[in-house]
Amino acid sequence: MTTFLLATGSVHVTAAAADYLQDRLDPATDEIVVVAVRDPDAPSRDAGDAVNVARSRLAAFAPTTETRAGAPLTELLAAVDEHDPDELIVGPHRGTDDSDGVGSTAAALLARADRPVVVVPLP
Repeated sequence: MTTFLLATGSVHVTAAAADYLQDRLDPATDEIVVVAVRDPDAPSRDAGDAVNVARSRLAAFAPTTETRAGAPLTELLAAVDEHDPDELIVGPHRGTDDSDGVGSTAAALLARADRPVVVVPLP
C-alpha cells in the first residue's frame, strides 16, 4: 500500500497531478490524500475548486480531501506529519500563467522533505 499526498492550491496543479496518478494508483491498495491550501495571496475559491477537481478526476480512488488556510509550506509540512505519506506530489508553482520554474513552496518541500517529492509539469 502506498499513500500519496497531493499538495495543491489550484485546479491546474490538481489536474496535472491527477494525470500523473491515473496509471500509478491501485484502487484496491493505494490511498491518496489531497491537501489544498488557501494561500492568502491567491483568490479565495482556488483551494475549494482544486479539491472539487480532485474529487471528480480521482473519484475511482475515493481521495481523502482537506482544505487548510495559512502559509502553504507550514500547512503542507503539517499535513506530511499528520498523514505520513510515502510520496508527495506538487506542482512547480501555484498554477498561474505568470510563474516560471519551480516556486518557493515546491523548492522548500524538495529541500526539506524526507520522502520522494514529485513535481508534476503543468500543461
